[in-house]
Amino acid sequence: MMRARPARTMSTRDLVIFDCDGVLVDSERITNTVFCSMLNDLGLSVSLADMFERFVGLSTGQCLQRITQMLGEPPPDTFVRELRRREAAALREQITAIPDVEAVLASLSMPFCVASSGEHEKIRLTLGATGLLRYFENRIFSVADVARPKPEPDVFLLAAHTLGVAPSACAVVEDTPTGVRAGVAAGMRVFGFCANTPERRLREAGADVVFSDMRRLPGLLHDAGRTVPRARRRSAGEPVRR
Repeated sequence: MMRARPARTMSTRDLVIFDCDGVLVDSERITNTVFCSMLNDLGLSVSLADMFERFVGLSTGQCLQRITQMLGEPPPDTFVRELRRREAAALREQITAIPDVEAVLASLSMPFCVASSGEHEKIRLTLGATGLLRYFENRIFSVADVARPKPEPDVFLLAAHTLGVAPSACAVVEDTPTGVRAGVAAGMRVFGFCANTPERRLREAGADVVFSDMRRLPGLLHDAGRTVPRARRRSAGEPVRR
């Protein structure tokens, strides 16, 4: 049985860690439409709904493992390169920021950063195209920086360690069950953004708070700062870098 966690008061060293895709930028539908089309070309009969169920929140390596399982063999050597090319072209044309997220970023008084399952090039492309990059210069953390992808906590722990904040003093904003589980494993309080993900899935993954309107986030962070329960799991310690 899970034990109750004693409460603590948030400190001035608190940190908000944002996922990128689906939290800061509205990219998931764009990239997964491209991804879905390419999987169909390989002979896999998958829909956009299947993509959100099976692939959203995973790193490129994890996606390739899943594709190999589905195909019974690895995809062509050119698959990732072509996927990235097509995704980048689609993102440049279609990417937008999550509604109201820029106003939220401008209003936050506590430090924040981004920690994503995407690689640096993609993170900078999407944040740059939406005008959000200026909020995150020198505070961008990628799956490429750590040994293990989400749902392992490495990228979140790297962000906290680099910025000098204890994991228990961090808040994570995530939109996928995979990302939520990573935040829980890091010993951080997790805010599940459910604008495009069923609320139930985020709660089942362990999100402490679930919300669908980004404008609510500053108030939720403030309310949580009064009495934030300690981490459900012991922090894994410092991340293992690549």
